Amino acid sequence: MSYRDTYEKWLASPALSEAEKAELKAIAGDEKEIESRFFAPLDFGTAGLRGTMCVGLHQMNIHVIRHATQAFAEVILAEGPEAVKQGVAVCHDCRNHGREFAEEVCAVMAGNGIPTRIFDALRPTPEVSFAIREYGCIAGVNVTASHNPKEYNGYKVYWADGAQLPPHHAAAIAKKMGELDVFDSIKRMDFQEAVKAGLVTIMGEETDEKFLSNVLGQATDKAVVAKVADKFKMVYTPFHGTGYKLIPEALKRLGMKHVICEPKQMVIDGDFPTVASPNPENPEGFYLAVELADKEGADFILGSDPDADRIGLMVRGKDGKFIVLTGNQTGVLLLDYVIGAKKRSGTLPANAVALKTIVTTEMARKVCEVNGVKMFDTFTGFKFMAEKKNALEESGEGKVIFSYEESYGYMMGDYVRDKDAVTASLVATEMAAWYYDRGMTLYDALQELYEKYGDFQEKTLNLVMPGLDGLAKMAKLMADLREQPPVEIAGVAVKEQKDYQDGSVHCVACGTDSKMELSGSNVLRYEMADGTSLIVRPSGTEPKVKVYILANGESKAECAEKVEKYAAWAETLKK
Repeated sequence: MSYRDTYEKWLASPALSEAEKAELKAIAGDEKEIESRFFAPLDFGTAGLRGTMCVGLHQMNIHVIRHATQAFAEVILAEGPEAVKQGVAVCHDCRNHGREFAEEVCAVMAGNGIPTRIFDALRPTPEVSFAIREYGCIAGVNVTASHNPKEYNGYKVYWADGAQLPPHHAAAIAKKMGELDVFDSIKRMDFQEAVKAGLVTIMGEETDEKFLSNVLGQATDKAVVAKVADKFKMVYTPFHGTGYKLIPEALKRLGMKHVICEPKQMVIDGDFPTVASPNPENPEGFYLAVELADKEGADFILGSDPDADRIGLMVRGKDGKFIVLTGNQTGVLLLDYVIGAKKRSGTLPANAVALKTIVTTEMARKVCEVNGVKMFDTFTGFKFMAEKKNALEESGEGKVIFSYEESYGYMMGDYVRDKDAVTASLVATEMAAWYYDRGMTLYDALQELYEKYGDFQEKTLNLVMPGLDGLAKMAKLMADLREQPPVEIAGVAVKEQKDYQDGSVHCVACGTDSKMELSGSNVLRYEMADGTSLIVRPSGTEPKVKVYILANGESKAECAEKVEKYAAWAETLKK
């Protein structure tokens, strides 16, 4: 069926409201817009679905939500009656249409005889992971687009361990979606009728309390917080999102007396009116928090993204002005602090393990090596870290104390299997208080770590490839690099070429081939003769190829020089 046929089918469907039909009629003369909305369905992958909110097959709307949920319901039904009884946990964040989409998930699950548990209002992403594990659900759905712009929404799916969907289940749902008609296949029950019938259970404060109890369990040194609480001040912003309630509450229970919340950004709003992008990776979003911190004399700033699974920190530099920490830097600070705090309290396991992704700084490995903690790499995404954590702990090989990725996501404890801004906020605040008691800012702490472990610097470049031919451009770039693997980059010899697709390792100098533990992901890595690692990876959620530069050296200047040189090479890949 052509995109034009699909457009006409949607326009004629009784499933569409008059307003939806009017929206489609309004684009009747715009062939390019019709094609962009109907050329293909959104790809369902291990991260679920994500797209802009409007009427169309390649968009996020109530019909796509129903279609995906019908497919997911059939995958659950195939697991058998016991799996069905376990039910599905459902959550949403602050985005426009979030509640509407979440209730539709429940309605379709109920139409298929599958019970659901839905939160009474928006909640942080880690809490749906927690609810799946706490209540023994077979799966979970979270309606969120994380830190994407306001036009986006998404459909994130979890399995019984509380981690995002494993590849084989994602493939099963994608296959079902291909087989099922987007309108005619849907089985649904009215949401309120499903509540009355006992097929929908509403979760509220009782689940929050269970979750917060586990979060507070990650505190290692509440005494130091109490010691500095009268003087130590911080500013917090949820960027209009779901962290607004539980993060300040967790910090209050930690013992913090001065958590100053940015009032404009404490307002729940899916339009994110005070920021161009609600992403803690972007320092410009912190401008209101910086003004408030300077006014109040606060010592550091913490922000969580709209679904509260990631955090960003701003700290005072040598000149007293606020600077942003990268996700790599925050992760290294947290990793070093968690290891040290557990050593001081006598709670560091004998077989302690930390996890990071292949694109995360190698400084984390150095921290672990120096402190006698094992470090394992995983592919990008917390589902892979969850798998590795489960495997290590079930086999008795190691106890995971900390997991993180460079894109501002951190996971601790055993009660979630996803990145968790609530717990990360608690531990980061305790860490900041500990350094404050030593007369240090987190900037000072980072410089101390560089002195101890060596200088490291990282940079991520996003090679954006938009439009209908964007995917083809991304595929061609990866194919070209595989067909003609570089033996020299920016005038430096490539020592090893690694392809995570098949797990192959080629030593350029000696010509030998070997295998590595990880395989099955479309990622290329080059180990350079100067010690730098370069990684090229297509994004799974956005039309761009990411290039990661992981440099180390004898000084900050040497690291910066390497980063600049390889960044110039990365820019040539767009051509």
